[in-house]
Amino acid sequence: MTAANAAPAPAGLPPFRAIPDLIREQARARPGQLALRHANQRMAWSEMDREVDRIAATLQQHGLAPRDSIAICGANSIPYMLLFLGGLRAGVAVAPLPTGATAEQLAGMVRGSGARFFFIDGSVPEFDTAVPRIRMDLATGLPAWLDAGAAVPQAVAVQPDWPFNIIYSSGTTGTPKGIVQPHGMRWAHVARGENYGYGPDAVAMVATSLCSNTTLVSVFPCLAKGGAVVMTEGRFHPQAYLELAQDARATHAMLVPVQYQRLMAFPGFGRYDLSSFRMKFCTSAPFSAQLKSDVLARWPGGLVEYYGMTEGGGTCILEAHHFPDKLHTVGKPSEGHDIRLIDEEGRELPRGEIGEVVGRSGSMMTGYQNQPAKTREAEWYDPQGQRFIRTGDVGRFDEDGFLTLMDRRKDMVISGGFNIYPSDLEAVLRGHPAVADVAVVGVPSEAWGESPVAFVVAAAGAPTAGELRAWANERLGKTQRLADLRYLDELPRSDIGKVLKRQLRDRYRP
Repeated sequence: MTAANAAPAPAGLPPFRAIPDLIREQARARPGQLALRHANQRMAWSEMDREVDRIAATLQQHGLAPRDSIAICGANSIPYMLLFLGGLRAGVAVAPLPTGATAEQLAGMVRGSGARFFFIDGSVPEFDTAVPRIRMDLATGLPAWLDAGAAVPQAVAVQPDWPFNIIYSSGTTGTPKGIVQPHGMRWAHVARGENYGYGPDAVAMVATSLCSNTTLVSVFPCLAKGGAVVMTEGRFHPQAYLELAQDARATHAMLVPVQYQRLMAFPGFGRYDLSSFRMKFCTSAPFSAQLKSDVLARWPGGLVEYYGMTEGGGTCILEAHHFPDKLHTVGKPSEGHDIRLIDEEGRELPRGEIGEVVGRSGSMMTGYQNQPAKTREAEWYDPQGQRFIRTGDVGRFDEDGFLTLMDRRKDMVISGGFNIYPSDLEAVLRGHPAVADVAVVGVPSEAWGESPVAFVVAAAGAPTAGELRAWANERLGKTQRLADLRYLDELPRSDIGKVLKRQLRDRYRP
């Protein structure tokens, strides 16, 4: 990279510190304090640090050098967390792979990541791979592998541009791509966490997969500051989550919108003592203003929405507790983040215009693993040659500098030459009391090119699909009207709650 297109130094951040070094320091400062909790297992800082050392040393003994990689796939667990941290301490990049992927996809990810070992649990399907597969249970598989290794690793001076992890996209828009995130990007997240109350007395709830950037944005700032990470068990259930949060005296939570939606709709929500919470976070999918307002009203502590991409580039932050009149937005660009809007020809647009969101910051991916052409497609350069990451999202800045998102550019429906934003139609439908969940997609139309179709999850007392469509069309503009409306038991979603709109398009038959 040239000086012009290299990622800018994050504004106002202290000098780089490697997260593995910070975790070692925290273990020495509070050896007996809780570090990790999952189900009935608890691990103190001293024990965690010792196991992380053993994993790092074993990787080194097997010949792994800094910037090599390992892959992990399985449900959240303490061994999963230990392996992630052990890889980092050895200077090795970690590829946490999605549990919902097919065997064919996993084989491609293991191969594409360049992993030297593949750590799994019993949920991972069988497929042919030359990479050694290690079961990551504490009873048999992991101890047997560790017994062959030394107890203390050689010291590694981790550099900010080294790969920290390789996050694979969900595959909702095609073949999953490996997003390489450097240590410097993760350090920026830790430094930003100073503003949100992370410290030795923090307890962060984890209810999303460790394969997701959403989860890691919360986990690493907590551990780097000496707090405890408490992982939920099994599939997400509101009652189990609330019971665990109350018992653990949780201070921080990272949840995706569909989880907030389920929690706030749970009849017993108000019975739980959540007064220990300092801050709650949300990212990864559209978060409605109505739902934000409900969380603010009934759940103690602040609420922060992050808008950005796993690829990095630019992040917007909405501190909803400070800006209750801006809940329809995703906030302002974070300090040191340069976010702009461009048109279809790549020309920058002025404030007030609608365009694709592009961003530049110290938190940017290095690129897609072994996919230089895909990396180039994701980049935009300004006239000065500075590198930005394209989001594929369409938005508009208001007069106060807050960003309102319209939709994904690929999800925009072009009907009869008019641009229709599905989020506008979804907002109207959510205004009906019988709509529990909704997604609008564009489907082919001989007359109009594309037409909008709604898929709705009904609440109690729902009218017929035709009646609901008529109700919505009375409130929509002439060019926005729905061509069809279908009821579903549930919307198809990724592991982190994103609606899989491509599946909805593919399943639609007139």
